[in-house]
Amino acid sequence: MMVPTAGRKGNSGGFFAIVGALLVLAGLLLVPTHAFALDAHDFKMAGDATHTRIVANFDKEPEPRWFMLRGPHRLVIDLPKTRFAIDPKELKASGLVTNVRYGDLSGQASRLILEAKGPFLIDRLEIMKNEKAPGYRLVADLSASSQQAFDDALAEQAATTGSTEATPKSERLGLRTGREGQRFTVVIDAGHGGVDGGAAGPSGTAEKDITLTFATELRDKLKADGRYSVFMTRDKDEFLRLDDRVRIAREHDADLFISIHADTIRLKGIRGATVYTVSEKASDADAQALADRENLSDQLAGIVVEEENHEVADILVDLIKRETHSFSIRFARKLVGELSPTIGLINNPHRFAGFKVLKAPDVPSVLLELGYLSNVKDEEQLMSAEWRDKAATSIARAIEMFATSTDNAGG
Repeated sequence: MMVPTAGRKGNSGGFFAIVGALLVLAGLLLVPTHAFALDAHDFKMAGDATHTRIVANFDKEPEPRWFMLRGPHRLVIDLPKTRFAIDPKELKASGLVTNVRYGDLSGQASRLILEAKGPFLIDRLEIMKNEKAPGYRLVADLSASSQQAFDDALAEQAATTGSTEATPKSERLGLRTGREGQRFTVVIDAGHGGVDGGAAGPSGTAEKDITLTFATELRDKLKADGRYSVFMTRDKDEFLRLDDRVRIAREHDADLFISIHADTIRLKGIRGATVYTVSEKASDADAQALADRENLSDQLAGIVVEEENHEVADILVDLIKRETHSFSIRFARKLVGELSPTIGLINNPHRFAGFKVLKAPDVPSVLLELGYLSNVKDEEQLMSAEWRDKAATSIARAIEMFATSTDNAGG
């Protein structure tokens, strides 16, 4: 701002002009140069690669507009001009969110951008009045999804000129097993990897190598069939968090998820394959011990795993989980039936426990222990290409039976 220069001494008009200009300047200085409509504070993120919650507090009620973008996958939240008081430590990647940016969009608006690991859906984005403190809070719940579901949400957004409503849960969570006109999709998870080597056999065989070898051979067999879309959670020696494995299955809109393992057990004489499905209560002590070991794999890479309660108070979600569990059991039974005549199984070969890697709410999932590396004969079989081919052939037959079964048609 230009301030008038002083006139000559004795020039009363010049003097009063100066006084007037100074008063105007003082008045301007008393008004903030950047008038903020909102103050944002106490920003938090928590969750994993399948579900993540974002919370931001405001001094007054915000009226956000939000939309989704791809390339990369992002949630964009537009706000009235906002002063952000956010602790940089709270901006570290967490769960689905890999990057957070914020700032002024224009003289009257601000923007918050959340970049995600992959496709996602918005289960909830609400503004609520704080119960025990002044102000309001924004709560956003994101869940990992397939690219198709993300694209469908974008299309709906475009059709409604930037809709701020998420895809209805009934459309988002329905089982897709045996979708008409689409290939049956299988995601194969090679257990462990990277710094997490898993179990080790008497001759030094690493579980992470066995699982990757077998998963690759099973993938190739299914692809050669020509009727399936097949993906792997990892195709090299790398570490993956358990929730990332689940996210990958959902990202590919999987009809079936198979996690491959070859563990050890305290009794060296026990051998044979085992098929596990998820349950809050383990079928036996050995199943519980195995689930506990597998669920600790994230900590082997120095990752602090925060347990978040993501229970959704929507009966539909509970029904979908039950239906998914029913499909998982059906496949497990078919798998046991096909493996029994070809490779050795332990007694009571279908067992269950609370495996984190099997907890996708809408993807039928099993964990297959090919054998026990603690047993010398099982270790020898796992190293045999002929035995692995026989096992993979049996699994492929079970998948075919499950994929073509008329009782697997979902909504």
